[in-house]
Amino acid sequence: MTLTTRPLGSTGLKVTELCVGTSPLASMARLYGYDVSDERAVSTIAAVLDSPLRFIDTSNGYGEHGEAEKRIGVALAAHGGLPADVVLATKVDPDPLTGDFSGERVLASYEESLERLGVDRVPLLYLHDPERISFEEGVAAGGPVEALVRLREDGRVDHIGVAGGPVDLLARYLDTGQFDVLLSHNRYTLLDRSAEKLFRSAHERGIGVVNAAPYGGGMLAKGPDVQTKYGYGERDDRVAEAAGAMAAACERYGVPLPAAALQFSLRAEFVDATVVGISSPERVAQTLGYAELEIPDALWTELEAFVPPSEYWLA
Repeated sequence: MTLTTRPLGSTGLKVTELCVGTSPLASMARLYGYDVSDERAVSTIAAVLDSPLRFIDTSNGYGEHGEAEKRIGVALAAHGGLPADVVLATKVDPDPLTGDFSGERVLASYEESLERLGVDRVPLLYLHDPERISFEEGVAAGGPVEALVRLREDGRVDHIGVAGGPVDLLARYLDTGQFDVLLSHNRYTLLDRSAEKLFRSAHERGIGVVNAAPYGGGMLAKGPDVQTKYGYGERDDRVAEAAGAMAAACERYGVPLPAAALQFSLRAEFVDATVVGISSPERVAQTLGYAELEIPDALWTELEAFVPPSEYWLA
């Protein structure tokens, strides 16, 4: 299939509407409930590079020792390097031992990522999960935002973004006027619309909008009977009940629940790219199949009726 390529806000970057999320490739069983071997991870990235997918998202902090980036680096080396048409984005993270998230740590995090990935630079670098420090620490002199801006000004990265969860905090970072791209996870899905207003606002301002985890951490991929957590945590039963009702509606129309969950994000005019975690070569083809499946308008109407009230959203 041919994926739609879209501008990423006003950055000038062109990205495929689907982005490969690589956190599962770090084999974080405590988060996902399964392990991923080195061989499987490298084979997955090889399958991605041979597919229409041209946007890859990773992070310094995926895995205790940067396993996701290391495995991507091995796959890129075997492929002969990063293809010119693939946009590779990574994220800076605190020191895993001390929790330091200073400007100095940001620079060290980036250097670690480049070494693991085997590249000289990346076009897009995110501040990752800034909820781990206060906003005041984030924007302070010598802090992480200042360091990211310096990396951009020095030409070591083309664009900087902020990637995290809490919507109000992300809005504060965008209001600094320093960020080119916004990524939020689990907050614009069939079950949760926490980020919609922020996404729309960012899109109108020319900020690139990336929506991650359209499956809500697995509930909308495996179903609530298999994955009882939403957004990696236990939620009110109302969320699982809504997911069950949505799964039943999809079954009546012969549509896999994950296909509807994925296309919910893809069809949003204010979302430039949707990040989907992929942990095996087989999932590459399956995800592409979900993206192109025809879904009746009547099903979208039914699904909308099951959305939990806003008090059950992550926000």
